[in-house]
Amino acid sequence: MQAQVLVGGRWRDARDPQGSFRAEDPTRAEAIGPAFPVSGQADVDAALAAALGVAPAFAQTPPARIAAFLDGYAAAIEADADTLVALAAEETALPAEPRLRHVELPRTTGQLRQAAAAVRAYAWTDPVIDTAAGLRAHRAPLGKPVLVFGPNNFPFAFNAIAGSDFASAIAARNPVIAKAHPSHPATSRRLAELAHDALVAAELPADAVQMLYHVDNAVGTRLAGDGRLGAIGFTGSRAGGLALKAAADQVGVPTYAELSSVNPVFLLRGALAENGAALAQEFFTSCTMGSGQFCTNPGIVVLPPGDEANAFEAEATRHFAAGAPRPLFSRGVQENLVHALASLVHAGATVLAGGDVGGGQGYRHQPTLLRVDARAFLAAPAALQAEAFGPTSLLVRTRTDDELAAVAAAFEGNLTATLYRAVDGSDDATWATVAPRLRARVGRLIANKMPTGVAVSPAMNHGGPYPATSHAGFTSVGMPAAIQRFTALHSYDNVPDHLLPPELRDRNPGGIARRIDGRWSDGDVGATS
Repeated sequence: MQAQVLVGGRWRDARDPQGSFRAEDPTRAEAIGPAFPVSGQADVDAALAAALGVAPAFAQTPPARIAAFLDGYAAAIEADADTLVALAAEETALPAEPRLRHVELPRTTGQLRQAAAAVRAYAWTDPVIDTAAGLRAHRAPLGKPVLVFGPNNFPFAFNAIAGSDFASAIAARNPVIAKAHPSHPATSRRLAELAHDALVAAELPADAVQMLYHVDNAVGTRLAGDGRLGAIGFTGSRAGGLALKAAADQVGVPTYAELSSVNPVFLLRGALAENGAALAQEFFTSCTMGSGQFCTNPGIVVLPPGDEANAFEAEATRHFAAGAPRPLFSRGVQENLVHALASLVHAGATVLAGGDVGGGQGYRHQPTLLRVDARAFLAAPAALQAEAFGPTSLLVRTRTDDELAAVAAAFEGNLTATLYRAVDGSDDATWATVAPRLRARVGRLIANKMPTGVAVSPAMNHGGPYPATSHAGFTSVGMPAAIQRFTALHSYDNVPDHLLPPELRDRNPGGIARRIDGRWSDGDVGATS
């Protein structure tokens, strides 16, 4: 018997499934748990119809009830932490302690609660009032469903039924159709059960949250190209995201996709002189954390000329050579990594350490460090900055400061770029040359720390220029900005006060921050400040 899908506000058997699959234990390469359906067009059509049916009413839901759901869901996840952590650890091989229990699960509940706070404060609505022109505007629900595709590498914090895309879409009062990732179906099912119960407890429409475990590519692409959707949130491979975006673009559905990133790290000469051995350890730890299966993994490290860079390379090579093979999420991840490394070598890179699949059971790969000189990198920048998803990184060796700047200018869009500078200021002139070339190419510019961590902060930008994401103007982490992806800009011209949305009326009893005639105010329209 196959697991049931959450469609139309209830758990039921899949209709006309196109097969089934089971989760795998990556450490043993063995199937575990029950069978889960690969949903066909019947389930997709039913989920879309249910979401469309509830969308208008959900858009009118009082914010307090949306916030109650988000808070209640966060509390339910915390209360069920033992079950969730055990499921996710078995399905992903990520360590239960501290990664899942003490890092990712609190991040997930924190995101949900931050979304709830943004809902209560109307922070995502960005109200603007122009009394002279008689115009008022704000961010409002799309009035249509949001389709969310979850990735393999964050079973909680980016899960289609619990992560930032989910929390953001719900905060903006849009129904969500979640397409879980097949790498962790039992974890997703348990989260969906908790979400459904919290939704009912908050007296919200049960159809507002639905989940399918898996669909084949043709069905998923067809759904993405349905113009009745309001938006799509996607985290995953570049090829998969671009295929969905191409279908959505045909019908004008906005797609907010996180696609790929190598997150270049520049180690400047003074920083290496001050702390080169410690930086080699820090780099190795960051690169192999979570088996390198992070979107912010430091995939390329650019080194200046000089003996300090030679010493760093030798120390980093020693760490990588001594590192044990790391478990990967799936056979597909392992095969893609092997192919990516072969492509880097074909483009001119040399393997310094590792380079092969791991021994023993399961899906594993050796920590792998490669090297290429700057001339070769600049001759084939596209091939040599292709993402290798796993515990791998490429050192780019420059001979001059001019090459350092040229390499910075050759990068395509990334989520992050990092520069390590000396604390005595001796690297500041080089920073002034390199940083501007990186600034237009990344969402987050970092000084003196590895890019792996992503704080859930209103000031975070977890986004960047293409191909890091499909839209450089938005972030998938950090409230309220992440919520605004799933909104529409509504303007009201000469509409009577009592017919306006509450946050645009003259009275402001809740003290919402609004821009009134060009000035921020938490008072009523016409009140003296």
